Parts: sequence; structure tokens; C-alpha cells
Amino acid sequence: MSEELTTADRVRGAAAGRTLCTLAEHHGITHAFGVVSIHNQPIVDALAADGRFVPVRHEATTVSAADGFSRVAETLGMAITSTGTGAGNAAGSLIEATTAGSRILHVTGNIESDYLGQGRGVIHETKAQDDMLAAVSKAAYTVRSPLDVATTLRKAASDAMSAPTGPVSVELPIDLQYAPEDVSSSSVVDRTGTSHTISGDIERAAAMLMAAERPVVWAGGGAIGARREIAEFCRRYGLPVFTSNAGRGVLPESDPLVIGNFAATDGGQRLLEQADLLLSIGTHFRSNETRHYKLRMPASHIQIDIESAALGRSYLCDVGIAGDAGTVIGALDQAVSGQMVEADEEGRAIWVNAAAETRSEVRRALATNIGPYDKLCQAMRTVLPDDAPLVRDVTIPASSWGNRLLDVLDPTTNVNARGGGIGQGLGMAIGAAAARPGAPTSLMVGDGGLMVHLGEFATVAQQQPWLLMIVFNDGGYGVLRNLQDAHFGHRSGVDLVNPDFSQLAAAFDLRYERLADPATAHRVLERSIAHHGPVVVEVDCNEFGPMTVPFVPPVPVH
Repeated sequence: MSEELTTADRVRGAAAGRTLCTLAEHHGITHAFGVVSIHNQPIVDALAADGRFVPVRHEATTVSAADGFSRVAETLGMAITSTGTGAGNAAGSLIEATTAGSRILHVTGNIESDYLGQGRGVIHETKAQDDMLAAVSKAAYTVRSPLDVATTLRKAASDAMSAPTGPVSVELPIDLQYAPEDVSSSSVVDRTGTSHTISGDIERAAAMLMAAERPVVWAGGGAIGARREIAEFCRRYGLPVFTSNAGRGVLPESDPLVIGNFAATDGGQRLLEQADLLLSIGTHFRSNETRHYKLRMPASHIQIDIESAALGRSYLCDVGIAGDAGTVIGALDQAVSGQMVEADEEGRAIWVNAAAETRSEVRRALATNIGPYDKLCQAMRTVLPDDAPLVRDVTIPASSWGNRLLDVLDPTTNVNARGGGIGQGLGMAIGAAAARPGAPTSLMVGDGGLMVHLGEFATVAQQQPWLLMIVFNDGGYGVLRNLQDAHFGHRSGVDLVNPDFSQLAAAFDLRYERLADPATAHRVLERSIAHHGPVVVEVDCNEFGPMTVPFVPPVPVH
């Protein structure tokens, strides 16, 4: 009994757990996601005692849920895993978080510090775990001394929050998790203030903007933090806006200036060819959004990015400006000083109207192409509140219309797998729902993607989030099935056996709805939201009906 008390006392006074709780309080982290293990027990104990720990069923979900939480709450997410296999399981989700620049503190346990790197075969030991974590994170640190526990955790959190943002992993040996807190260095270090340093020719960029008759903006994920400044700038000067998938919501997609994530469509390409200047903000021009870099851009290009290495990397730019998007836009606005409006108000109005026509054209075309699913898209946008997180796994409905036609009115609701990996949606939705419990989170996921982490149904049953799990059941990997049908003439590995989703929901005591008729979409979603808890909504794709034009992913096939 005395040994148990001694261990408990050590946990309560340990630097690791206390520092993580302090960081959580400082950053507004209400939920830290993890899988408990013999190699992370002390920090799990501390977070659980603080009322923040959420036990998920797989280490990949720890990071995915922290990712979803971070995007919706616009703060740091926290993920706790064990060493070895546990840390390896988290690697795929760390790749997604790195791709998206998600602000995550990932803490993994490790074997005793005296045995690190010796290859003795200590339980949970793995070879070169630090190298693996460094490869899939923005940065990775290994704590090697009791004196470094608190300072390393605080530095890692600061690094994750500092632009360019991204997940930071910390290896924390089990013996050091019991190290006592150094009260002389217990403050939270936060160096995440906006950088005001600008590198680039602002005056030349301003002159180009003033001379342009038909300018257009392309906003990416790096524009979201400066959305207020960008929205005011675009509205003041009448600048039509394309976005990447990550940049959706930088202006509400109900705004007539917003064409949206449609640059790679035929209508988007025509408008880009008419434009005489492109102002890109915080986008890396990903291959699937640029017709694999074959999309033709305007002759003149001003590019803004926090990373100087990104300037001109995918498309050449005449002026590249490295710096925080909000700071750069503010400097451009000051340099332009209203002269763009005074130059040719009538000409700008004609250009804005042309962009509005393109906006309508591309949306009508997509609504026609998706056939009966347009009714479901309309029902979701009508029934779901503006601030309800819209989580989308990689599946045909998400890739075809969820990532484009389902309007994003608040960028913190735009949660999707930006690295293209299947199966991360349910974890992201668990985190998103935890970040915004007062609104219903929706998840668009295919039957194939859901199977990847089906165990998280148990997490949903335990946590009871306000979550609509909309499962599009087409009996397999529909995206790849369409790709194979279009290019290969045969199918391999895409047709799958599924459970009875109604019985599956019942096994976890979850509410279930079946959606087989587009005409009932609004009613089914309203009833599901009114439940104020988790609901499985199965869309029977065979009964619901096929899309008018099958969706084939825009990837080159050699």
C-alpha cells in the first residue's frame, strides 16, 4: 500500500504530467487524446486527473483526433501514444498533420533512458524511433535528462504553434516521466506571436496590382489565419477568389466573390486564362488542384507564403513575398492606398460579374454531375448550422462534391484529409466534435474508410459526441473502382464485404438511420441532428442512385 502511495505521489509531482496539464490550460486544450500504456502511464494519469484525457482505441486516432480538435479550435492539439509499435501506428496520421500544417504536440513514451539505443530488446523498444518521428513531424525531440523534461515539452508546444505550423513529437522515457517538476522553470513558454518580417518587393507588387485590369486571388491554407485582412482586401478592391481545399472559408463561400475550390474545372481554367494577374496567398498549388501542374495560370503572378522556399516552386512568380499573410496583405493595402478602385471601377465591375458567372457555372455543372446527391448536399447545408464542423474522409462524395459544392461558411469547420489518406475521418470527427460540443459535427465517410478504424465506434459510444456519421455504402473503394473501370478495364482489391451497419450501430447502442431516397434527405438529417448525440446515417448508394457522371480521381495513369 505504501508503495502505491509513493508512486501516486511521484506522479502528482512529476514534471511531465504537470507541464502537459499547464500547457493544456494555457492553450485551451479541453481534450487530450491517447492510448494508455506501461510506457506512458504517468502522463496519462496526470491528464486524466485533470479531466482532459480521452481514451481512443488506436494510436493513429490519437493524432487524427488531436488534428481535428486543433483545426476546429484553432489551437494546439495533444496526442499521447506509447513507444515502439504505438508510435509507429501514429506515423500515418502524423504525415497527414504535417501535410496540413496542423498544430499538434505528440508525446510518446519510451523505454528507460539508460537503455536507449542499446538494442537489448526491452519491451516496446524499436530501432531509430527518433528518426522515424523526425521524418513524419515538423520536428522531433528526445528527452534524455530529468532537467530537460519540462523545457522540452514547452519548446515542442511552441514549435508546433509557430509558423510554419506542424506536429512536433517528443520521446519521453518512462523513468523521466516520474522526474520531479523544477518549480524554478514552470512557466509556459509561448513564442507564437505573428512575425512581422517581410522579405520581398511590396512596392513592385502594389504597382502590378494597380496596373491589373482582371486580377484574381488564389487562397490556400496559409491564408486562413489572415482571413479577416484578406476578406477586407478582396472586397475593397473587387478581387475574385479561388481557393485550394485547405483555403476554403477564407471568405464565406456564400460570398459572390468566391469561386472556391474550382480552379481545375473547365470554367475555372477559362477564367484564369482571362485574368491578367494572379495573387496567390499561402498555397502550394497541389497536383490534384492544378491538373497535375498543367493548369495554365495568368501571365503575371505575385506569390505570398510564410516559407521562402515555396516561392516559385510549383509555378513561377514575378514577385515572391515571404512573410505572414496578414502582415503582407496589410502592407500591400497600404501601398495600394485605394488607387485600384479609382483606376477603373467600371472595368472592375465587369470582371467581378464575369467571375460571378463562372461561380454559378461551375456549381451548376457539378450539381448536374452528381445527380441525386445534390439533394443531400443541399440538405446538409440547410440543416447544419454555419459553425458545424464538416469532416470529410477520402470518399467519392467528399472528393466530388463535399470538397467543393458543400459551402464552407467558417474555415474552422473545414476538416478533411489533405494528404489524401483514407480512414482518418472518424478520428478527426471525434476531435472536431470535442472542440465544438455545442454544434453537430458531420462526418462524410465511405464504407471502406470507416473499416480502417472501426474500433473507434467504441470511442464514440463511450464519449457520446454530437456527431452524424454519414456512411456512404457502395460496397468497396469506389474512388479506386472508378479509376480502374476508366483506365484498366478490370478490378483488383476494390470490392469489399461489409457488415450490416444497422446491427453494427445496435451493437454499440448507437442510433441508426438509413437513407435510400434523396427526397427524404432533409427529414432524415433533421431527425438525426435533433438526437443531440452520435447517429450512424447509412446512405445506401445502390438505392440512392448513381452519380450522373462517375467520379474518376484526377491523377495521371502511366
